[in-house]
Amino acid sequence: QVQLVESGGGLVQAGGSLRLSCAASGSSFRVRRMGWYRQAPGKQRELVAAITSNGLTNYADSVKGRFTISRDNAKNTVYLQMNSLKPEDTAVYFCNADLTIFLKDISYSNTWGQGTQVTVSS
Repeated sequence: QVQLVESGGGLVQAGGSLRLSCAASGSSFRVRRMGWYRQAPGKQRELVAAITSNGLTNYADSVKGRFTISRDNAKNTVYLQMNSLKPEDTAVYFCNADLTIFLKDISYSNTWGQGTQVTVSS
């Protein structure tokens, strides 16, 4: 079974930076698209940024120019560099991945990390 483990959340002042990491671990898999989502209290989970296996990216309008998503395919890891953080960026950030599973047959799945809290104080 493939697991996603996030790290890098925390408390930062407005204008500061944080870098989130998410590593996929397990066996017999390949990671395709990876993304970061966030969920603030009382709000729905929303896409922050995503990146394909060949490096194509897309971002929510609210984070364009401030956040950068990247990945290291050799390490099955995706990163989210967050600069110029604002109080409205406060949320639990979740990593998400589309997987190809190679067992007896090839199958496809989607999995989530456990989330990491990001809090931006004003």
